[in-house]
Amino acid sequence: MSLYVLQERIDMSEYNVEYIRNFSIIAHVDHGKSTLADRLLEITGCIPKAASNKQVLDKLQVERERGITVKAQTASLFYTYQGKKYLLNLIDTPGHVDFSYEVSRSLSACQGVLLVVDANEGIQAQTVANFYLAFEAQLSIIPVINKIDLKNADPERVEKQIEKMFDIPASDCIRISAKLGTNVERVLEEVVTRLPPPKIEEGSPFKALLFDSTFDHYRGVIASVALFGGEVCKGNKIVLAHSGKCYEVNEVGILTPEEVPAEKLYAGQVGYLTAGMKDVQEAQIGDTVHLLKQPVEPLPGFKPAKPMVFAGMFPVDQSEYSNLKGALEKLTLNDSSVSVSRDSSAALGAGWRLGFLGLLHLEVFNQRLEQEYNASVIMTSPTVPYKAVLSSPKLIKEYGEEEITIVNPSEFPDKSLVKEYLEPMILGTIISPDEYLSKIMSLCQTRRAEQKSFLYIDEHRIMMKYLFPLNEVVVDFYDNLKSLSSGYASFDYEDAGYQAADLVKMDILLNGRAVEELVTIAHREKAYGVGKAICERLRDAIPRQLFEIAVQASIGSRVIARET
Repeated sequence: MSLYVLQERIDMSEYNVEYIRNFSIIAHVDHGKSTLADRLLEITGCIPKAASNKQVLDKLQVERERGITVKAQTASLFYTYQGKKYLLNLIDTPGHVDFSYEVSRSLSACQGVLLVVDANEGIQAQTVANFYLAFEAQLSIIPVINKIDLKNADPERVEKQIEKMFDIPASDCIRISAKLGTNVERVLEEVVTRLPPPKIEEGSPFKALLFDSTFDHYRGVIASVALFGGEVCKGNKIVLAHSGKCYEVNEVGILTPEEVPAEKLYAGQVGYLTAGMKDVQEAQIGDTVHLLKQPVEPLPGFKPAKPMVFAGMFPVDQSEYSNLKGALEKLTLNDSSVSVSRDSSAALGAGWRLGFLGLLHLEVFNQRLEQEYNASVIMTSPTVPYKAVLSSPKLIKEYGEEEITIVNPSEFPDKSLVKEYLEPMILGTIISPDEYLSKIMSLCQTRRAEQKSFLYIDEHRIMMKYLFPLNEVVVDFYDNLKSLSSGYASFDYEDAGYQAADLVKMDILLNGRAVEELVTIAHREKAYGVGKAICERLRDAIPRQLFEIAVQASIGSRVIARET
């Protein structure tokens, strides 16, 4: 238990703006973000020092099992430096490429970041991506080299890489071991001395950025806010700028990682508030909160998450539909980056079509459904959103626009009605030791990739950029890359718009009848291989019958592959 439970509510007025620091920890997967967060919590007395403190901020069961951070978490630390009390707000962020949306949101509430790099592995793809996120947001960056206690650690080499890639002098790097707690105290001192306090508008009315939200069964939505001006307390009437709805505040407070109620929150602070919102859709992330009758200029919002992968989800048994609907609603409340639309199919009944940020995101979502809500579902194979430019005036009138987005492959329009098909592209960054260069290049060529740039980071590591069709990367590219390079290569991608492509819709026929759940969209050059693979998999999956079943893949009326 922390010391603050004894007082009923904390008085937050003693923390003036110049004694507040808001910062985030960013890094590649497995470079020790959550472990460093544990040590910082211990030093500042938020949690007692104990051997059992492992990834305190990773609260979800799936995070514990996989050892990854999925959701950003906030904690306020009280730290005394040279006789003055400071309030440090720490936001721990995920490291995996699928969750970079969580990272960009957390950074919008910060003034500085700790960029953690593993002394053994060096800079990896996600480190580069996260550095540029922070750099574009004009945040102060403190590089931290972690895991110096490992016997293969080579901090000098990593310092050279940081100097070459990011132009940060090696003398700025702090060498620590988060596991043993070596030199971690220095990280806090640097946060206080090197990061700027929050910028606020003096004397302005209450204005806050809503950067995260979670759902509680009893109190509704708990919104995490960063205050950019004014103050807020219980009983205030607040308005969300995006939806225009008005609420009354029930409680405000700070997270140390447990919730601690406070009398008031003041400008520059980060905390939570509850106001009886029933639905997370009301609390749009990136929205601006202000007082009723005191409207303010909304803060520049960040881009909403763009789903990159779509999959259909159906209950195993239709009688479970309403239970599953409830579970799905509650889970999407806590994970606002999933998009949901209704869907139904002749074979599987009523269900949904969900959009995810990537494959890991889809797996984690599925795992959370099973663990937290005990729901079992059927997922169709993942697809990506295509676009088609229509040519027939009748269709344009029907859809109301010339360019349509196709999420469900069974709605793919025929070639005769379309000027051209467009497929989503991504710009991928691959960082790897140079001995795997030829294998990686041939893997990228089989995936229709186009090389954009090539650079040596140090004597042995290369950074390559490729333009990929998203469809080629989405299913098993990451796994293949890891196995080719014995786990040393790292991969990160960003959206690169749409590009024209020669696509075909492939139907799968069982005894001459098309099955709409198995419809696939493929590139014309690769259609034969894809069709053959699906037919072979189905031949093994369908239970044996007493009569022959013909499994065929066809494009239009032409059958291209068959298994019996």
